[in-house]
Amino acid sequence: MSKEQERNELHRTIWQIANDLRGSVDGWDFKAYVLGMLFYRFISENLTDYINGEERRTGNADFDYAKLADGEAEYGREETVKEKGFYILPSELFANVQARAKNDPNLNETLSAVFKNIENSAKGAESEDDLKGLFDDLDVNSNKLGPTVIKRNETLTKILNAIGGLRLGNFTDNTIDAFGDAYEFLMTMYASNAGKSGGEFFTPQEVSELLARIAVVGRTEVNKVYDPACGSGSLLLKFAKVLGRDKVRQGFFGQEINITTYNLCRINMFLHDINYEKFDIAHGDTLIDPKHWDDEPFDAIVSNPPYSIKWEGDANPVLINDPRYSPAGVLAPKSKADLAFTMHMLHWLSTSGTAAIVEFPGVLYRGGAEQKIRKYLVDNNYVDAVIQLPDNLFFGTTIATCIIVLKKSKRDNSVLFIDATPEFVHEGNKNKLSDANIKRILDAYVARKDEAHFTRLATRDEIEANGYNISVSSYVEQPDTREAIDIHELNRKIAGIVARQTELRQAIDAIVADLEGAAI
Repeated sequence: MSKEQERNELHRTIWQIANDLRGSVDGWDFKAYVLGMLFYRFISENLTDYINGEERRTGNADFDYAKLADGEAEYGREETVKEKGFYILPSELFANVQARAKNDPNLNETLSAVFKNIENSAKGAESEDDLKGLFDDLDVNSNKLGPTVIKRNETLTKILNAIGGLRLGNFTDNTIDAFGDAYEFLMTMYASNAGKSGGEFFTPQEVSELLARIAVVGRTEVNKVYDPACGSGSLLLKFAKVLGRDKVRQGFFGQEINITTYNLCRINMFLHDINYEKFDIAHGDTLIDPKHWDDEPFDAIVSNPPYSIKWEGDANPVLINDPRYSPAGVLAPKSKADLAFTMHMLHWLSTSGTAAIVEFPGVLYRGGAEQKIRKYLVDNNYVDAVIQLPDNLFFGTTIATCIIVLKKSKRDNSVLFIDATPEFVHEGNKNKLSDANIKRILDAYVARKDEAHFTRLATRDEIEANGYNISVSSYVEQPDTREAIDIHELNRKIAGIVARQTELRQAIDAIVADLEGAAI
C-alpha cells in the first residue's frame, strides 16, 4: 500500500469512528476521548515495542511483554522510566484493558486507575512534568459519556474498540507517521467543525510547513526550535518532518497558556515519537511569565500567536524594563498584543536564526505604539520579509493573514514583500496552500528579486518615506485587469454606428412619408 493510500485508509477509518459514535458524545468533547485513547494506545505499543526489542537483543526471541505477569514486570520499571519517561504494567496496557473491557463492570474505575498509575510512574523522575496531567481531559466518569455507569462503560468500550480497531500496525513499520497523522486528521476534522474554538490552537498543516521551511532555508539541521504560543504543537512538529527528528539536535520548546491545549501539545509530542527528553513544553503566559529563559536563544522560531488579544502592556510598569520589550522604547498597546509576541520572539532569536510569524494584518499599518515598534524593527534591519497570505486559510476566521520573517543577520538592507494572495486552491469551504503554492512562495523568498505583481524588494528609505507601513499592497502593484482599448478603433466603430443610425432614420422617415401620402 502506498503512503497516500495508507493515509487515506486511516482517515476513512477515523471518519467512520466519528460517525459511528456520533450522538454518544458531542463532537468537540468527543475529540478529547478519541485523542486520549489514541495516546493511551500509542504509549502502550511504544513501551511494549521498546521492552520486546531490548529482550530480543539479549537472545530472548519469544519474549512478549504484554503476556508478562505484573510482578515479573516490576523488575524493569526503574530502568525503563529512565529511558522512556513512564511505565505501564502488562495488565494495564491498552490491548489488555481493551480485551477485558466488555466484561469489566468497573471499566471506568479501571481506566481511571490506569491513567493515574501511568502519571505516577514518572513521579520523581526527570519526565514527571512531561507526564503530569496528560489524562486530565479524559474524564471517564463524565455524564457526557452517559447518564449511568453502565451507559458510560458501554461508551468507553465502544471508544476503546474503535481506537483499537484502527489499522495503525506497528508504528515502526508504517511508511506514514500513523499515530501523528491520526492526531492531525482528528484535529483538522474537529477544528473545522468547531469553528473558532478549534482554530485557536490548530494551524493548518500546509501553513505550518511553509513557516517551518522558511525558518530553515539554507539549513540541514538546527539546534533548538521554539514556539511561544505553541497550541497543539503542530508548528513545532513540522521541523521533525521537514528536517527529520534527529536534525533538531537539542529539541522542541514551546509555551501555551491554555491548560487543555497545553496537554494536547504534550500528547502530540509523544504521538509523533518525540521522547520526553527532546521536548520542553511549558504552561503559562509567555508575555508576562516566559518559562524558557535558560534555553534561549533559538535557531528557528515559528508561531501563530492569538490575534490582537489584550495584555497588561503599560498597565504593568515593570514591562517597559523587560529586555524583550525595552529596545523599542514602547510597549504594544494593551488591546493588541501582536507586536509584544513579535518583540519577544526577536529577543529570543539566535544571531544566525530565523523567525517566521503569522500576524494579523493590522500590525503592518496601524499607527501609535505599533508604528514605533515597526520603526525599531525596520531601522535595525530585523525585518527580512513580509508575505501576504490568501484569505480563508485558517479555521474559525476568513481574514487574510500575513507572515513576518525576522532575522538578526541579514545579507542586505532591504525588505522583501511577497503578494501570495492568489496562491491557493479551494477545498471544501476553505482555501488551502498546495505544494505548488508553497514552492512558489519559497522560491520567491530565496530568490529575493522583484517580480511584477508578485514580489518587491524595498529599501529602508522607501519604507521610512511610507511612514513605516509594511503592508504588502503598499509595495507590490496589483495587476491591471482592465481590458486594453484602442481609442482610434473605438471612435471608428462609433462613427460607423452613427452613420448607420442616420441611414436608418432616413429610411424610417421615407417610409413614414410614403404612408402619410397614401393616407391622403
